[in-house]
Amino acid sequence: MIWKMIYNTIGIAAIFTGFQVASLFNSKIRQGISVRRNAFRQLEEQLKLAPDFTQRVWFHFTSVGEFEQAKPLIESIKDNAQIILTYFSPSVHPNVLKYPHCDAHTYLPLDTAINAKRLFSLIRPTVLVFSKFDVWPNLVWRASDQGVPTVLIAGTLHQESKRLYPIARSFFKQVHNKLTLHCVISESDAERFTQLCGDDSQVEVTGDTRFDTVYNRAIMVKVDQFLPAQSTLKYPIVIAGSTYIEEEEVLLEAYELLRCGETNGLLHLIVVPHEPTVEHIQRLCSKLDMLGFSYTLFSDLNSEMDLSGMEVIVIDTVGLLAELYRICDVAFVGGSFHGRVHNVMEPAAMAKPIVFGPRIENSYEAGLLKERHAARQVNNAFEMADIFRELILSPQLRQQMGERAKAVIVENLGASQRSLNHLE
Repeated sequence: MIWKMIYNTIGIAAIFTGFQVASLFNSKIRQGISVRRNAFRQLEEQLKLAPDFTQRVWFHFTSVGEFEQAKPLIESIKDNAQIILTYFSPSVHPNVLKYPHCDAHTYLPLDTAINAKRLFSLIRPTVLVFSKFDVWPNLVWRASDQGVPTVLIAGTLHQESKRLYPIARSFFKQVHNKLTLHCVISESDAERFTQLCGDDSQVEVTGDTRFDTVYNRAIMVKVDQFLPAQSTLKYPIVIAGSTYIEEEEVLLEAYELLRCGETNGLLHLIVVPHEPTVEHIQRLCSKLDMLGFSYTLFSDLNSEMDLSGMEVIVIDTVGLLAELYRICDVAFVGGSFHGRVHNVMEPAAMAKPIVFGPRIENSYEAGLLKERHAARQVNNAFEMADIFRELILSPQLRQQMGERAKAVIVENLGASQRSLNHLE
């Protein structure tokens, strides 16, 4: 197979070189390279201690969102199978460490033919499950050679995907037509996957398992006051969740515009950075100082404070976003001014009106929410200020959008069971 030879020579060399160069400028990539040096040893030690099952199910995902999509299936089979997890991004590692339903886990080593052979020798999987899109060629080819079924769950392939370009499609067809089963999110995804892998491949529309996960978690979030001095907040609350520097710039510019308009800035903005590092928080606070906003950090809050005149609260810790979405009036979901939008399902499941930026191609559910008029898309600070103003001044519109958002989530429940039926 010509593509297999090209991938294992030119392709792997390019991937390796690319990561090495990128690591010089990105600490997360540098961390990922470092921890992979012990991946096989750690996996071998964990597997020695793992309970023995006839069924061994290997799940691979790239990061946090794809892990969420795998969880419903993992939790449905955990009592009858050994669960092995591999993942790509360092951002998911802390989540995996806290997750009780796996017997072994590690970062996925570089996708060479030798590494794939070694992984299969160690894990000896009954089935290999990929979540969403992080399908690695040598893993698929090794599974095919050994007769191990491979399944893609919550598969998605947007219409502008580079995988559909003529040369890329020729390569990826040699990968995807070796997969046993594609469980995909929508009919349009099914059509595109069929283009990619041919009519003979089994492609089933099962939906996105994350709808189930997010909805179940959302209904468990308590409405108790958890924010110190929360009762003193008197204006509509806008939560800006999982933000990067680019969208914080737009948010604060939009807030400045609202200060000068008929709303007179009558809102509380709570900013939840995607990665609240010391450097990021300092940079954000410097910007707030320069613009003259009144603000406080979450770590400085106490129950005696009066927040009625506080314009901005900066969340300088992790793990609070779900609770914050529960108390907000409007949710801005970050990522889409930086590269791709983050999880819009969580505020939707809580019946909140949603705003996001220009880049949503990665998110089927964001497009669905926009189509159903449950979310608004903005391209700049002026558009953001206009939409915030409209939502702040109209409780009825906020309620209508929130109800539509929750309806989208409820209508898409059941993907976990449909995918599980195929997996079994």
